[in-house]
Parts: sequence; C-alpha cells; structure tokens
Amino acid sequence: MIQTSGVDTRRRALAVCLAAAFMSGLDVSIVNVALPSIRAGLHAGADGLQWTLSGYALTFGLLLVPAGRIGDARSRRTVFVWGVALFTAASAACGMAPTMGVLVVSRLLQGLAAGLVIPQVSGLIQQMFQGRERGRAFGALGATIGLSTAAGPLIGGALVTAFGPAQGWRWVFLVNVPIGIALLPLARRFLPAQQQEAGRRESVDPVGVLLLGVGVAALLLPFIQQHQWPGNAKWLLVPAAFAVLGGFVLWERSYRREPVVDLALFRKRSYSLGSAIALFYFAGFTGIFFIFTLYLQSGEGYSPLLAGLSITPFALGSAVASVAGGRLVWRAGRRLVAVGLAAVIAGLAATIGATTLVPGHGVGAATALPLLVAGIGSGLVISPNQAITLSEVPPAGGGSAGGVLQTGQRLGSAIGIAAAGSVFFGSFGGGWAHAFRHGLLVVIGFVLAALIAAAYDLLRSRADPPA
Repeated sequence: MIQTSGVDTRRRALAVCLAAAFMSGLDVSIVNVALPSIRAGLHAGADGLQWTLSGYALTFGLLLVPAGRIGDARSRRTVFVWGVALFTAASAACGMAPTMGVLVVSRLLQGLAAGLVIPQVSGLIQQMFQGRERGRAFGALGATIGLSTAAGPLIGGALVTAFGPAQGWRWVFLVNVPIGIALLPLARRFLPAQQQEAGRRESVDPVGVLLLGVGVAALLLPFIQQHQWPGNAKWLLVPAAFAVLGGFVLWERSYRREPVVDLALFRKRSYSLGSAIALFYFAGFTGIFFIFTLYLQSGEGYSPLLAGLSITPFALGSAVASVAGGRLVWRAGRRLVAVGLAAVIAGLAATIGATTLVPGHGVGAATALPLLVAGIGSGLVISPNQAITLSEVPPAGGGSAGGVLQTGQRLGSAIGIAAAGSVFFGSFGGGWAHAFRHGLLVVIGFVLAALIAAAYDLLRSRADPPA
C-alpha cells in the first residue's frame, strides 16, 4: 500500500532516511585514514585493526536480510528507530573505548545497528514513492551511499587533523552521536507508522534467518580475515557456506508461510541481473578507496587530510551524477548503467596512466580528473541500478528485497577488498605505485564483470518481445 501522506511529509521522511543512510555508509570508509592513530592510541596490533575495519562489514552484512524481513512483517519505523538508537550508542562506545577489545566489540554492535537501519530505508522508499518519484528517491539514496563512502576518507582525515592524532580518531566515531540523537525524534514524527493490516503479524521465518546468517558469515569471514588468519584452512568455509546457503534455498522453497527471501524475485531479470551488477560493482567500487588511501599515506607520505582530499573528485562526481541518474533512469533504463560502468573503467584506466606519467608526491593532483570521470560513472551506476533492480518488487516486500541487494553489495565489498588488497600487498617488489596499479587492474576486472552483466541484460531486452 502506497503512503498517501503529503509531499512535504514524504520529503521530510526521505531526508531522515538519507541522513541515517549517510551515517551508516560513512562508517564503511571513514575509519581507513584513522588506523595509524588508533594503532598508536590503543597500542593495537594488526588483528585488532583488521577487526575494526572488517567487523563492521561482517555484522552489517549479517543483519540486512533478516532486518528487512522483520521491518516488512512488523514495522519499518520501529526497526529504524531501534537501529538508529543502537548505532548512536555504539558510536559513543567506539569513541570512548579505553582498550582495543572494547573498540572491536563496539564496532561489531555498530555494524549490527547499520544492518537494522539500511533495509528499512529501501523499504520505506518503496512504500512512500512510486513511478518517477521512486526513481528520484533512489537517485538521492544512491547519491548518499556513493558520497558517504567516497567522502569517508576526507571527513576522517579532517577530523584526525583538527583534533590531533591522539584524540582525532575518537571523533571519527563520536561525530555520529549528535546526528543520531537528532534523528530519533524526527524518525518518530515523520516516518510512516505500521504498514501492515491491523492485527496481521506475519512470520519472520526464524529457521531461514538462522541458515542465511550462518551462510553469509561463513562466506564473508575468510575474505575479511585473509591476511590475519594464516594458512589455507579458512577457505574451507567457502564450500561450507555454499552448502548452508543451498540448505537455505531448499528451506525457503518448502516453507509454507512467508519466507525471509522471496526466491521468485530472482526469476525477474531486473532483480537477478541488478543484484549481480551490484555485487560485482561494489567489489570494485570499495576496493578503490582501500588501496588508494594506503598508497597515498604509506607510499607517498600524504597526511590523512590530504589523502582524503585526493579522493574528493570521485565523491563529487558520484554525488552529482547520482541525482541526475535517478531522474534519467526511467527513460534510459539499463543503458544508463552500462554507460556509467564504461565511464568508470575509462576513468580508472586513465588513473593508471596518470600514476605512470606523474609518479611521486604529485600523484594526487594528476589523478583528480580521471577520478572525477570515474566518480561520474559511479553515480550513473549505483542509484539507477538500485531503482531498476527494485522496480518490480511489491512495496510490501521492499525491505527484505532491499536487504538481499545490500547483502550482495557487502559481499562484493569484502571480496573486492580482499582481492585488490592481496594483489596490492603482493606487488610491493616494484614499489608503491606499481602495487597500486596492479590492485587497480583487479578493480577494473570487477567493474568489467558488472558491465558484461549489464550488456547481457540489454541484449536480452532487445531479443524479448514487448509485453
């Protein structure tokens, strides 16, 4: 059922959703530039630093689908409010952490909270908007996700610089606290209330939730802990994960009540191919920031702020193009996504060229234009692809469908960082710039896979007779 509240109310509700999405997306990348300060301030080892980064991604990915299902079955507003409250409290605990152990546990809780919030945002957009309005709303969400992830290093670098290395890393987390406190009353006022029929309480499929959670955790762990977990035994978790996820599919097919994931959605080409594009693209998209900030800070001696500034062209291009993409998607469809992916590949290829032609400390300026092109392309990918992927999803299932899409993005991010990072760290023999270029080739490979999926969708669309 589509919300019939006034335009102003829906816009305010969307603003609340986008603020929460920005806050949770920011914490995916803002911590990267603060790691040296955390290491010094809490005498952290490599394992603790890895879990500070990857623990958030792990618990974030675990809760996306079940939280989306709970929001669909109960109340998206209630789950959203609880998620924001937990995220705010966990952010405060991270910022005031006296030891590395407390910081890691707080980051795990912060990830769980983000996993509660984000599926509600997708579900609420599905619920409140339709048609072109929905495309524009998803365009704004795509801009928010792209900008928050890309701007994380800049904001983190600015905070570390402003408050100093000893305390700056704490403000990387504490900056969320006033935002979260402000969002709580606004969410209760502007977000639509319970969307289900009175007295109807759907099952949340606890067995399906458990199987999916175990499967996703087993699949993510070896990639997240690739460098901290010695030996090859960790990779045994991958076939075990596929076995558990296979059991999940069998369970969902036989479940008599409302399943946690409607598998019929994957028979829709828009949803199945859109999910594949998201997985491959985020494998590349997230890897860019990981290896670029490492290269600039460790290889070229950039400060956290200067490293963050160097990625700003990508962030700006992504934000502007995402808004435009949300407006153009209903006219251009998947062609817009394909054009965006091609622009990302061109921009990243030019970035490789820039690091070759202008080696040394001037590389940040040399890569500005290529990264701007890649950012514009990124903006034409994320929000249009999300709008197209969810276009045939009924509003009642928007939260769980959005959760599956976001889970694919988190899986892609973990796999991409592991793959690009492995090649990056394995190519040090030729120097930092050499290692960065090799890591970027891995990123381009993932984006190319997404482009192939988009091209396949376009070819199928031309071959299929009109409905």
